Amino acid sequence: MANQLEEVILLDFWPSMFGMRVRIALAEKGVSYEYREEDLRNKSQLLLKMNPVHKKIPVLIHKGKPICESSIIVEYIDEVWKDKSPLFPSDTYDKARARFWADFIDKKVYQNGRTLVFTAEGEEHDAAKKEFIDCLKLFEGELGDKPYFGGESFGYLDVSLIPFYSWFHSYEIYGKFNIEQESPKLIAWAKRCIQNNESVSNTLPDSLKILGFVQIVRNAFGLCD
Repeated sequence: MANQLEEVILLDFWPSMFGMRVRIALAEKGVSYEYREEDLRNKSQLLLKMNPVHKKIPVLIHKGKPICESSIIVEYIDEVWKDKSPLFPSDTYDKARARFWADFIDKKVYQNGRTLVFTAEGEEHDAAKKEFIDCLKLFEGELGDKPYFGGESFGYLDVSLIPFYSWFHSYEIYGKFNIEQESPKLIAWAKRCIQNNESVSNTLPDSLKILGFVQIVRNAFGLCD
């Protein structure tokens, strides 16, 4: 039988919060894998072959078969390596609720955050800032007084949202607001995730490194800082 390094390959790009999800999930499960950094301006033939529809990262290749889209990949990881650190709640309703919020992250948090850092100031930027802050407050409500979104244990929804923490500083710089002032419970949750989970602390890049990446992209878009 081939070893795990030969069985599991991750095609990824280091600043991607979606790729970070997959890396955190693999770390939670203790899965060894081969990491391949993609140049998104010059995508590898392997990426184009394994994700011919969207041509995007991340892609998990397991025993030669590709799994695409980060939320689907994390769910796949949880089902395949189910003997350690379950990520999904056992209750069917709680699973559905976690999936709903993960989808909300992808459609609202990501898109509004992207607008904050990669568009010029104006009506669209202002609207994204308001909606982004509203999203954070919704997540505070969902978290409540629990240590993690699923309760006592770090789980699927935590994995889905925590990668965005590495981008928070960039959102603050270009959105001109303070996330901890707006959503202190969410920041406390993020710090708890980092402090209590090596899968998170070893995966999230430094926020200043993300800011440097954002500045490079903004310059490429012709946006002045």
